[in-house]
Amino acid sequence: MNKSVFLVIVLATALTVGLYTLPKVVVRSDNKQLTNSATGGRTTQASTATQPGATAGEGSTVHAQPLSVAQQKQLASLKNDFASVAPAQKEAALTKLVDFFRAVTQYDSAAYYADQLAVQQPTERNLLRAGDQYFEAYTFAVDETKTATLGKKTRDFYQKALATNPNLLAAKANMAMTYVNTDTPMQGIMLLREVLQQDPTNELALFNLGLLSMRSGQYERAIERFRQILVTNPGSRKAQFYLGVSLAEAGQKVEARKVFAEVKKQEKDPQILAAVQEYEERLSQ
Repeated sequence: MNKSVFLVIVLATALTVGLYTLPKVVVRSDNKQLTNSATGGRTTQASTATQPGATAGEGSTVHAQPLSVAQQKQLASLKNDFASVAPAQKEAALTKLVDFFRAVTQYDSAAYYADQLAVQQPTERNLLRAGDQYFEAYTFAVDETKTATLGKKTRDFYQKALATNPNLLAAKANMAMTYVNTDTPMQGIMLLREVLQQDPTNELALFNLGLLSMRSGQYERAIERFRQILVTNPGSRKAQFYLGVSLAEAGQKVEARKVFAEVKKQEKDPQILAAVQEYEERLSQ
């Protein structure tokens, strides 16, 4: 696949906005940029800047801009509330703190505080939230060491949550994706297959398997997965777009053109439309 086209495809994961509550897909491009499915498809470079007022253990985080004076004051107030409120109010205080960090794209710090509450109050909800926040931070990590650390943290909390409730299929599907860049990627594949054994139409598992098939150049398998999604959810723009890409890469030009024509009718995102146009130009050659 052409590198520039692939980067545009990566950016097009903005299609997943609103479909899931947290990012579900990680795609690495050749120039070490990442995109995230639940944040408008932003790409970000690795950063070693520590947030203003960070406490020991929060570590570095990736964010576009340093905090303003007003934001620093707001953060100090939120941290103080989290530290001082009674245990019964901890979760509400954490929610505000996590929302703040996510709004300023400091995902590591959001995970750090979710971690603290999960350790103090290891309920299923808190364990799952910590796993979700670490997974979100994982999707933005570029440094290999940091990626490995965040991936392990994600798995640790998801495994604890799954121990309390084996039916947390989204957690299992997310956890699967943290194995992709480890020495045991097949563990991730097996987890996704387990999800499909429990729920054969699970959209997240099907999408992740489709994406992994694309990454390994197995476009026929990717086509099968994206078609499965569209059987139960015909309105999935995400699945439709990636189906078109997979068809194009598999050399099925006529079908790919049809799918891309449908994507253009529904999609308004300029990045996605640019990717479609580039593919259509390639298909006409």
